[in-house]
Amino acid sequence: MSGLIIVGVDGSGTAKKAAESARDLAVALGASLHVVTAFDSDRTEVFGSGSDQMIVSDADTAAHVARSVAESLGGDINITHSATRGRPADALIREAMRMEARVIVVGNRRMQGIGRVLGSVANSVAHNAPCDVYIANTYDAE
Repeated sequence: MSGLIIVGVDGSGTAKKAAESARDLAVALGASLHVVTAFDSDRTEVFGSGSDQMIVSDADTAAHVARSVAESLGGDINITHSATRGRPADALIREAMRMEARVIVVGNRRMQGIGRVLGSVANSVAHNAPCDVYIANTYDAE
């Protein structure tokens, strides 16, 4: 199999573990990997004053998370990254459709107890994905 594998990350230890599983799967299958972080608003914050101002947006923060995780995964395969607006599950599904991904990898965090009742990213992706879904065991992370 070649093609593209997409993994969603949010900066948490469980997401990092899912990304590592996605990388290992991509290496084993000869696929490329695309790391995605979702952001839900266009909120920006200004730090400093006068000419020493720095503007930080949710999109910038999400892009930084995706880039950091992608860079931490090593260079054995082609790894790209992006930040995408929307709720995490919706953003992953939209990116998978846009990029014609073969697999979406998500962690299994919040798939037990109250998280199962309220829903989880993994649950939403598994029920709505346009491609195969691999749910990585991330319970021992964090």
